[in-house]
Amino acid sequence: MKRCYPIHPAQLLLLFLLAVSCARPDGEDTLSETKERNIVETGELAAIRNHSFVLRRYGRQWYEMRVIGLLEHGAMVQPGDSIIQLDPTDVKRYIIDRESNLETEIANLEKLLVDQDNHINELTSNMKNETATFNLKKIELESSRFETERLRKIKELEFEQAKIALAKEKRKLELNRIINENNLKIQQIRVRQIKNEIENAYKILPQLTLRAPVSGIFQIALNWRTGYLLKIGDNIYAGNNLANVPELAHMKVNTCINEADFLKISPGQKTAIRLDALSDVVFDGEVSYIGKLCHLRDYNKKTRQKVFDVEVRMLTSDPRLKPGMTVSCEYLNN
Repeated sequence: MKRCYPIHPAQLLLLFLLAVSCARPDGEDTLSETKERNIVETGELAAIRNHSFVLRRYGRQWYEMRVIGLLEHGAMVQPGDSIIQLDPTDVKRYIIDRESNLETEIANLEKLLVDQDNHINELTSNMKNETATFNLKKIELESSRFETERLRKIKELEFEQAKIALAKEKRKLELNRIINENNLKIQQIRVRQIKNEIENAYKILPQLTLRAPVSGIFQIALNWRTGYLLKIGDNIYAGNNLANVPELAHMKVNTCINEADFLKISPGQKTAIRLDALSDVVFDGEVSYIGKLCHLRDYNKKTRQKVFDVEVRMLTSDPRLKPGMTVSCEYLNN
């Protein structure tokens, strides 16, 4: 038979207080359960405006250029700072060659003018002679009206010959003037074309010094031939990227949102951004873009987690913010 021990009143009071403190009113949850947790995702800082320096083709000749000057990778630049210098040797050599050709073509033009003038004078003189012969035969024909029929016939034939010869010389003079005019135009076009080529080549020379259009940080691009950063002495084809200058005054965070939380955020939603290197400092941001397509977070991992791309615009500018830094982005509930 079990034996019962009496309970002290103090013990009863203690049990009652414990029961009251642990009890919850019906339908009421704790504060930690009612308050929805904020969503936190990792991301990477990037510049909103990034100026790329792609090698252009300078005219028809220079599809490849050599780098002879290069600013240090990661250097801060201001508008107008020289960042890349391309080799102007081939352009200068081309200018010298075309200037030599220009002198030759100008000499040919002057010689052409002299030759044309001499030829025109010769043709003009021949036409004057034929005109005089024509007038003479005309007078002889008029004087032979009292001569025998045979003599008049001879004079008529001579007059017709003089008439044909005069017309021939006139036609020759007219055609020669047209030919001379066309030849002169062709030679003048050659001279003008070479002058334009020289002028365009001189305009290229200052363009071979690339300058930063904005303030930012200078980033050297990869040389696709070597797989390493571009360096002095490398030859680069037109269309290849030489460098980038991200504008640090306007930054954003490239991040994502889990597909399960996709409907929990919206454009303009406030965010709290913390750098991994400065976890105690909070920067203000807001959602500026939400992707429309869902994709795998990491195609190389076995986890099949799907996310939407999100861009968060930084509302403040700070010199400590640099492209490529890892941050955590906390989407704040309204």
